[in-house]
Amino acid sequence: MTTSSATAPTTHSITTTTTKAPPAAKLGKRRLSGSSETTTGPGGAETKHKKIMTAQPQTNAGDDGPTANVTMQDVNLPSAAELKQVQDNSHTNNNGEIDEGLYSRQLYVLGHEAMKKMGSSNVLVVGLRGLGVEIAKNIALAGVKSLTLFDPKPARIEDLSSQFFLHESDVGKPRAEVTAPRVAELNPYTPVSVHAGESLTEDLEALKKYQAVVLTDMVLKDQVKIADFCHESGIYVVVTDTFGLFGTIFTDFGKNFTVGDPTGENPVSGIVAGVNEEGLVSTLEETRHGLEDGDFVSFTEVEGMEKLNDGTPRKIVVKGPYTFAIAEGVAGMGEYKKGGLFTQVKMPKIIDFETMSKQLRKPELMISDFAKFDRPGMVHVGVQALHKFAEGHGGELPRPHNDEDAQEVVKLANDIASALDDNPELDDKIIKELSYQARGDISPMAAFYGGLAAQEVLKSVSGKFHPIMQWMYFDSLESLPTNSPRSEAECAPRGTRYDGNIAVFGQSFQEKISNQKQFLVGAGAIGCEMLKNWAMLGLGSGPEGKVTVTDMDQIERSNLNRQFLFRPKDVGSLKSEAAANAVVGMNVELEGKIRVLKDRVGQDTEEIFNEAFWEELSGVTNALDNVDARTYVDRRCVFFHKPLLDSGTLGTKGNCQVVLPRLTESYSSSQDPPEQSFPMCTLRSFPNRIEHTIAWAKDLFHTYFVGPAEIVNSYLGQKDYLSTALKASGNEKQTLETLNEALRTEKPEGFGDCVEWARMQFEKQYHNAIAQLLFNFPKDSKTSSGQAFWSGPKRAPDPLTFDVNNETHYTFVLAAANLRAFNYGIKGEKDKGKVLAVLEHMIVPDFKPDPGVKIQADDKEPDPNAAGNGGAGDDDDRELERIAKGLPQPKTLAGFKMEAVEFEKDDDANFHIDFITACSNLRAENYKIVTADRHKTKFIAGKIIPAIATTTALVTGLVVLELYKIIDGKTDLEQYKNGFVNLALPFFGFSEPIASPKGTYKGPGGKDVVIDKLWDRFESEDVTLKQFVEDFKKKGLEITMISSGVSLLYASFYTPAKLKERMPMRMSELVEHISKKKIPEHQRNVIFEITVEDETEEDVEVPYVMVKLRK
Repeated sequence: MTTSSATAPTTHSITTTTTKAPPAAKLGKRRLSGSSETTTGPGGAETKHKKIMTAQPQTNAGDDGPTANVTMQDVNLPSAAELKQVQDNSHTNNNGEIDEGLYSRQLYVLGHEAMKKMGSSNVLVVGLRGLGVEIAKNIALAGVKSLTLFDPKPARIEDLSSQFFLHESDVGKPRAEVTAPRVAELNPYTPVSVHAGESLTEDLEALKKYQAVVLTDMVLKDQVKIADFCHESGIYVVVTDTFGLFGTIFTDFGKNFTVGDPTGENPVSGIVAGVNEEGLVSTLEETRHGLEDGDFVSFTEVEGMEKLNDGTPRKIVVKGPYTFAIAEGVAGMGEYKKGGLFTQVKMPKIIDFETMSKQLRKPELMISDFAKFDRPGMVHVGVQALHKFAEGHGGELPRPHNDEDAQEVVKLANDIASALDDNPELDDKIIKELSYQARGDISPMAAFYGGLAAQEVLKSVSGKFHPIMQWMYFDSLESLPTNSPRSEAECAPRGTRYDGNIAVFGQSFQEKISNQKQFLVGAGAIGCEMLKNWAMLGLGSGPEGKVTVTDMDQIERSNLNRQFLFRPKDVGSLKSEAAANAVVGMNVELEGKIRVLKDRVGQDTEEIFNEAFWEELSGVTNALDNVDARTYVDRRCVFFHKPLLDSGTLGTKGNCQVVLPRLTESYSSSQDPPEQSFPMCTLRSFPNRIEHTIAWAKDLFHTYFVGPAEIVNSYLGQKDYLSTALKASGNEKQTLETLNEALRTEKPEGFGDCVEWARMQFEKQYHNAIAQLLFNFPKDSKTSSGQAFWSGPKRAPDPLTFDVNNETHYTFVLAAANLRAFNYGIKGEKDKGKVLAVLEHMIVPDFKPDPGVKIQADDKEPDPNAAGNGGAGDDDDRELERIAKGLPQPKTLAGFKMEAVEFEKDDDANFHIDFITACSNLRAENYKIVTADRHKTKFIAGKIIPAIATTTALVTGLVVLELYKIIDGKTDLEQYKNGFVNLALPFFGFSEPIASPKGTYKGPGGKDVVIDKLWDRFESEDVTLKQFVEDFKKKGLEITMISSGVSLLYASFYTPAKLKERMPMRMSELVEHISKKKIPEHQRNVIFEITVEDETEEDVEVPYVMVKLRK
């Protein structure tokens, strides 16, 4: 028994113009874009209003470079009408409304107003290597009026290290020309064009047609010239670049830039409990207000101080978690009586940006990693030194890992630093490393800065979220390998697509990457971005490498806005298959190297994801959107001692976590806060927020259209349902009443019956129930303490009178009738005339409150209607028997079956969200709560996770930076980073992963034995129980109990006869004997839990035992 322990770089240059494809021997010079203008419409089609370049200058037969041609046949042309519609209606449908089917998840991040502003903005992206195409991709997916690309430089083989829209056949062709059609495929509402001209600086006036300009891969002097021009011309500018594991971004949105919503968080609101004469506002007990000093709030429904209700935003000062003061006071406003609601008001923020020329000398630096507080100042100087070096070397950056070039860069950096207003102290090692990596071009850094820069562009044109002020530098030097060699020879270019990676990490490490066996769980938004990054790395492309991806979901239209590997033609296809096919197109070396599965990873698929599957893996990456699945994968990784990279996004927020065998805690070691839930009493009778009415409506949806159908089908399909399953349920009366209504008293014969039923439900819920509530608790009711009953969180309702001309009233009836018809297999109807005809002939009986009805007034009190409280919960056996006898026998309903409604939020034609919206808003009208539109209701009822491509791209970049460290085999926890980002603020936080918990016990001879409580386990062969117990005695542990699953197999207090029977049994035999179940054939081990005492006779906590089966 053992204790188991887990144990060619590119020659880039920065220059201003080129159109000729250089000889292949001159690898990777960075050159700027410049060419003729082409407009690309939906699906990658180019328009006819500008003539496309028909041929690129060709190399002669004696040259060693390829012949490059771009012809009119490369792309298809849309019609003029199609182009005009797209250009005039950026991200809007034929009705001029935002296409919520495509943008639904993004709308919950940005909102309609911000997206409308984006839809009127023209954006230019300059430079289309890896970083530029990431930015273009994210902006295209987000949706702007037009996206224009500029980069006339010929594509080079090493560009393929990160430029996922280039193919090897594109080498020698102008980057912008070949990239534009592929970017255009991402979003039919974003027309894509190519900016005309050889050089941007030669015609700065041409930039005035853009609202925002993004500069990448450009010499510093041109960056400054263009950025300063944009500042004076009112054009927003973002300048960004990456150099290996280093990156930089600069923003300038001009003078008096207005940020309409700095945080993007929903305004907080609450109920006022009191306001004193000094303006101190108290909230209800146990209800934190959630405000911060300097926030503004407005008031409504305040009695006594009515002036507070004038809608004026008032600045507040926080006094405590339940109190805040109105800064200006409340003098002359009278005396507070009762009531009141407060709501936070988002106030605009005005920001003045400085020009780039000023900011170079005296930068305003944002800290991206507080563990590297002095790093931004160094890199600010170092990047300028790189540009200075390039000026003196024909536009070429320092050679990879070349000490001579690095020394020159260090000297230049010191000269530049000494001339700055705030002379930063430089670390020569950091500057040298920047020089070593200057020609590096890696996908995760492009993904990080591509997401960040695109979000800054969206901020500039929408005014949504706070921009970066004004520089941000980030590096991940911890990702450099320490167990693979790095030298000038190792990092020299090989003339391959991976030269951008090799320049940073070396050829040996590149081979390690290619021979990884990685498992990606999920092929949604994060999964698509992850596969793209892996393809650029060449992960799994080597002779021993393999990538496995699984996802059971099919592609929906709403996925296309952020899951960028998918196109409209893929809707309905499996995500895993479509994603794998797309990345093989990006890197043909992955052909035959991706194993595609369509299975959920869980206990029910362990015969697929078996021991052999897990044991061959190098590591696992989660790309999942639910906690249960992530937890299961995490447990599997702990069991098989596999490193796990987990990440997630929520709007502009994102995180990544590293799980390392025997080093860190796991994903399951910490838990997210539970989902918000509401007291039943509040939902039933006393809602005060729209969230309450939506939750009530969602429950009513289930009560009407799901539960009854399931009960009826069980009654019809299960033998002796009434005498067995029903009695066991403990809910006989309600179930029998449901069956009686569904099969007898309220069973519809046609759609008209469904309309009548829906109209009666309106009366029952919005008139009768409210009238009964007010009968039990009149508006002037007092509590036992003399306080007004209808006060604080209790809002007095009013019954509604049905009005067929009220759209919400009619929608409730229409949606409910159609859903009822669906239950019974009756054809639905949308003809308003037919619905009105039924309603006109209906007679709705008057309602009289019932004095016998009891209503729970507070959740702290017992429910008077619950069973055992003498209310309606007490079953009357004779009444139940009468109902049961009246039910039609299942045999008389042969062939009849009800269809339960399966809630689907993204189908706008199925009436699901229509019903819940109307249902919720009618109840909100009852209680005078502000209603919610369909969009907000769908968000809350559907528990939609807001998402935007920018955050997803950035987070996956962080994940891959951690993957480098795992591949290198780093064991120093300080080198790893768990990350949290919020692009809205913006905020970046990095922390060292938490170490796994350790424990000790007294072993033989009284020595302390250290165990890892999470990762350690005891391993044993399939020995007899007797041998098993004796093996642990040798470790100084006396076993007192052994269990497996729910079966207790051994206890020290067992009788001698029972021990005599069990001691000779092998452990696997013992499990099967006690559990009465055979061990599955695919299972190669059994887990046992043991309770033990150490040599001090103290109970000690020890890991589980894994017994390996003889198979």
